[in-house]
Amino acid sequence: MPIGIGKEIVEEEQNGLSRAKYGIALLEELAKRLSTLYGKSFSSRNLRYMRQFYREFPKWNAVSSELSWTHYRLLLKVENANAREFYLEEAFAGNWSTRQLERQINSLYFDRLLMSKDKTRLKLVADKQTSHPDNIIKDPFILEFLDVKENETMAESDLESALIEKLKHFLLELGNGFSFVGRQYRITADNDHYYIDLVFYNYILKCFLLIDLKTEKLTPQDIGQMDFYVQFFEDQIKQPSDNPSIGLILCTAKNKTIVKYSLLNESKQIFASKYQLYLPTTIQLEQEISQKRLQIEHERKLS
Repeated sequence: MPIGIGKEIVEEEQNGLSRAKYGIALLEELAKRLSTLYGKSFSSRNLRYMRQFYREFPKWNAVSSELSWTHYRLLLKVENANAREFYLEEAFAGNWSTRQLERQINSLYFDRLLMSKDKTRLKLVADKQTSHPDNIIKDPFILEFLDVKENETMAESDLESALIEKLKHFLLELGNGFSFVGRQYRITADNDHYYIDLVFYNYILKCFLLIDLKTEKLTPQDIGQMDFYVQFFEDQIKQPSDNPSIGLILCTAKNKTIVKYSLLNESKQIFASKYQLYLPTTIQLEQEISQKRLQIEHERKLS
């Protein structure tokens, strides 16, 4: 229905032009006519969305019947075409509700993924052939669903418990394709036991994700510990059909010098990301992403 009405507005009423010569008057008249026939959902505002919907999705095969009109209204608010395509693919693949889609858009999910490393483009989830950490790692991770006050601190065990309690929300933040394997996952080397905070498996990328939670700044010891975990999984746990395991350290802050002179600087499988326990405003997120972009450009010039 929306694409058909949008097509009529653009191609017939406006003769293919972006706006009719009499613009708003046309939509108001159409809104009155359609509201009389079909009800209040055909307001002039909704007609503007339908017109935009047809421009962005002129072919039926680009439209998924699995997503509702409310999904598409949210997608139409995303100005960046690449971001809009990404959210469309992710919403379909992850069976996102409209509330989940709105949360991901408002938290700049696409931009956080794009800026987690120096990427020129973001691989969409539709590319399922290889395990690609860029499809998983974002910086920062937003954990506002834990309902922790902005200045409140948490112990690592409390943070772990809170994430397990809100596992469904955490899986949404991680991305599509994840299943929970275990918490305090025990591995044994030479009769010594070690415990990984959280372990997940991604059935799309066919790899394990190991997460270590740190409520303080990142240290070289944290990186060495995660390297040990990943190497152990590669040797003892991973199956021949699995792709390389990924290690992620979630911490409150990262020291640039430690990152520069550690395994993180070159590793393709070990990452460190900040986490935030509250949802920043869009402006705050945009400023942080902009600062990271400038930092990447500066480091590129120095290299």
